[in-house]
Amino acid sequence: MNHSVNHGALILEEGAVPASPDIRTRPFDGPIAWTGESLRPDDGMIRISAECQREIDQLVDTLRANPLPTALLDVAEFELPACRKMMLEAKTLLEAGPGFVIIDKLPVHEYGLSMSQAVYWILSQLVARPVAQSWDGKMIYDVRDLGKPPGNGVRPDITNAEQNFHTDNSYNLYPPDYVALLCLQPAMEGGVSSIVSFYTVYNEMLKRSAHLLPRLYRPYLFDRQREHAPDDATVISHPLFQNEHQHLVCRLSHRHVINGYAMAGVEMDRETSDALEVLEQTMREPQLCREFFFEPGQIQIVDNKRCGHRRTGFVDFPEPERKRHLVRLWLRNEGRRFYNG
Repeated sequence: MNHSVNHGALILEEGAVPASPDIRTRPFDGPIAWTGESLRPDDGMIRISAECQREIDQLVDTLRANPLPTALLDVAEFELPACRKMMLEAKTLLEAGPGFVIIDKLPVHEYGLSMSQAVYWILSQLVARPVAQSWDGKMIYDVRDLGKPPGNGVRPDITNAEQNFHTDNSYNLYPPDYVALLCLQPAMEGGVSSIVSFYTVYNEMLKRSAHLLPRLYRPYLFDRQREHAPDDATVISHPLFQNEHQHLVCRLSHRHVINGYAMAGVEMDRETSDALEVLEQTMREPQLCREFFFEPGQIQIVDNKRCGHRRTGFVDFPEPERKRHLVRLWLRNEGRRFYNG
């Protein structure tokens, strides 16, 4: 890793980028290249079977009788054969299917917050290992509106503001492979979730704006959201699109790129700006996306390198106990469990 300085902003430059990256010139195909119109209503949906539910109920009884901090619970200590089969199906959908899965659903109001989180933590380990979600090592992250406007150092997930399509932790060296969300309480209004396949977005840009694709393979600047050591770089430089083992992997956030350039005092040239904006506009085309409204107890897991996710702005219930509340996990098997991998 190299560091450079622009207008007082220390920039972390992430390794060497190929001078001539292999830009794919034919469309992607297969289950990952879906559109909202091509998906059937149940694609990506797994309903918890009666057998799985019995195992989970027994698991909750065991955990209530043997308290332990959630982050210390290891799935290897529980048999759960039906649940293991269910989560293997989930992992297959993530790796060889549409790149997302919705598990429907845990009885969260019956289990309560603590037990629901514990079950969710255990099941998620059957997809990949949970890792830190902040520089200070937070493993389990509450997604709820804290009444702050989004900005540098304030993640959009703790506001009620509308989000752009993005990948989680695009401004770090080791983003998670998968992002999991458990819904405990939906919003009173809004908060509609959407998923988009980057492979479909690539296909659309290949048809309409192929001349801009090479720019997405060259570095952009990202605001690191103050998720770093006090003396570390505040901006990171890396491409939005990269080839990894013959696969397209994506790391992007429109807002963090705009902020990154502003922090570094660098003006985007026309090609840089056009590629970013056309990508953004393409991702937001309604026919390309899958929309759904989270229900209490549902678990959503998304491939964080091949699919983008967002949510609309929302309005909460006035009662504190009814405010929108999701619980997020980041899942990644590579590197160490530190935020920086």
